[in-house]
Amino acid sequence: MKSVLICHHDTLLDREGLAGWLASFSDLAGIVVIREEGQRLKRRIKREVERSGALRFLDVLAFRLYYKLLLAPQDKRVEAQLLEDLALRYGKASVDTPIFETHSPNSKEARAFVRDCAPDFMIARCKTILRRRMFSIPTVGTFVIHPGICPEYRNAHGCFWALAQGDTQRCGATLLQIDKGVDTGPVYGYYRYDFDEASETHIEIQNRSVVENLDDIAAKLREVAANEAERIDTTGRESDTWGQPWMTEYVRWKVRAHLHQLRDRVGI
Repeated sequence: MKSVLICHHDTLLDREGLAGWLASFSDLAGIVVIREEGQRLKRRIKREVERSGALRFLDVLAFRLYYKLLLAPQDKRVEAQLLEDLALRYGKASVDTPIFETHSPNSKEARAFVRDCAPDFMIARCKTILRRRMFSIPTVGTFVIHPGICPEYRNAHGCFWALAQGDTQRCGATLLQIDKGVDTGPVYGYYRYDFDEASETHIEIQNRSVVENLDDIAAKLREVAANEAERIDTTGRESDTWGQPWMTEYVRWKVRAHLHQLRDRVGI
């Protein structure tokens, strides 16, 4: 199979780690690397304010500052270790793999690049919603390894919100095929691992939910390509979209997680 990866320029776990994984079981025909313009960030902020309200957006900003100062260093160390592990497991993508940089994966130049690659399937690891004329190019389809269990936790930071809700059974990753909605396409698999919510960050949990299940995800993609994969029926289940993490919800989640851990240790 021929594949294409779409990712952001600053997500090394995708650009290097998942690229090597894709190259290990498919012909990685190209990588679309997104370098967003400032206007896109402004539009994303505007949507979050509209979603949460002005006061709640302060809650979002408080968490962003807390994360940058106290949590990001831990996640960088974990990411470095995951990248090293992935390189040992799958190797690295060829230095000759074509790379196309763009401000938007929906640009006509990006579409032309993907058409020239002629992929059977594409993995989209990006914040931008792909348009039909882009995600329909691969013959098998375009797929997302979504950080959250769908349809309950669609859009952004699904693992965080599952943990914040105390819904630990729905904390993991979803393999789904892109359609015109937001994480509403056919679901082919859920992927989890035995995480420690008291000590791990939500970013580590969502990354490891993917990395520790890549062999199974690759096997499922081969099944889909061979028209042998069964879709998971999500009819009748709750469906919701989520946004950026809140500081208040983070504190509530971590307090609850540490209390649960303490109870387990003392046998209450």
